[in-house]
Amino acid sequence: MHVLRARRVFDGERFVPDHGRGADVVVDGPRIVEVGPLREHSVDVRVDDLGDATILPGLVDGHQHLTWDCSPAPLAWHEAADDDALLARGRANARRALAAGVTTVRDLGGRGLVTLALRDELARAPAAGPGVLAAGPALTTPGGHCWFLGGECSDVTELRSAVTRLAAAGADVVKVMVTGGNVTPGSLPHESQFGAVAVRSVVRTAHELGLPVAAHAHGTDGVAAALEAGVDTIEHATFMTAEGVARDPALVERLVRSGTPVSLTGGAAPGPLPPAIAARMPAILDHVRGLLASGARCFFSTDAGIGPPKPHDVLVQGVTQVVIQLDVAPERALAMVTGLAADALGIAGRAGRLRPGAPADVLVVRGRVDEDVEALLRPIRVLHHGVDVLEAPPTPTPAD
Repeated sequence: MHVLRARRVFDGERFVPDHGRGADVVVDGPRIVEVGPLREHSVDVRVDDLGDATILPGLVDGHQHLTWDCSPAPLAWHEAADDDALLARGRANARRALAAGVTTVRDLGGRGLVTLALRDELARAPAAGPGVLAAGPALTTPGGHCWFLGGECSDVTELRSAVTRLAAAGADVVKVMVTGGNVTPGSLPHESQFGAVAVRSVVRTAHELGLPVAAHAHGTDGVAAALEAGVDTIEHATFMTAEGVARDPALVERLVRSGTPVSLTGGAAPGPLPPAIAARMPAILDHVRGLLASGARCFFSTDAGIGPPKPHDVLVQGVTQVVIQLDVAPERALAMVTGLAADALGIAGRAGRLRPGAPADVLVVRGRVDEDVEALLRPIRVLHHGVDVLEAPPTPTPAD
């Protein structure tokens, strides 16, 4: 066993009371065995006193695209890259995410079954990348948003068959594109692709097979259809219109009453945003403030991979932006990328919290995050299943 000791510990829900003296996280191999105020330990227990630092759970990014290359033209990138290239890109992106402290990723759209193969590789090598929940290709209309991933479906029969195939292939979650999106030529985020009847067929089939459903939905009609269909998470929920962002208090109230988790895909690296997003950004920020104030069940993710502003370590920058731009308390912002995110993804016992019996997925940053949220940008230790990621070389083993 060994002890990580720091001035501050955030356990995935709150900062651990420490009486001003600091706190300990005790790790035994791949598991956490104790979290609490610092105390005396047996002489045969190694104590790493990290000083003026904060210990947190490994971060949970509930919406990434690991095999994408952050290209401004993702369609062209996918057309040019074979599966080996996608897998190589996924390995590099996974290492980048993990080095920033992201120890769990839900991948919501990759071509074919490449992300499932990547998931299985990473599971055999904790230092190579985060744990992955993989959707495979998102289900979309012919020529619809992200059609190039291979998930085109023309009708309810094809949607049900696609879900069955994904389950048989070992997918962890089903992604359905209820509306269009910003990165596919000819697709518009405010326009619906599937109605409630079609989405409900996806939900029923997936749930019968033990899989949750994540619904990509920007426009209000799409968000309403996803809610009516009973999806497990709604991605984006920006309420985009052709020219801006809609105000729909009744739909917000429906989100609140349903308790359906909303994945707020924010965070951006320094640099210009796509024009369509930049023009709407003030309205989007106001909309997100309203969702957070409403009591809707929100967690934070990134959509990493879809373009230059979205590298795979952008979650930490996103948290700082939530605190600074949206005036969210650090404790709440951190919970939205740890405990609350794990709850929303249905993996509360496997990620997102520092507690006895939980996996030893740990991020340590220099400084006190409760006083300076940008301390998140200064990682000094990352443990994934107890392996020190910043010291151990990644050794993924390709699948047979």
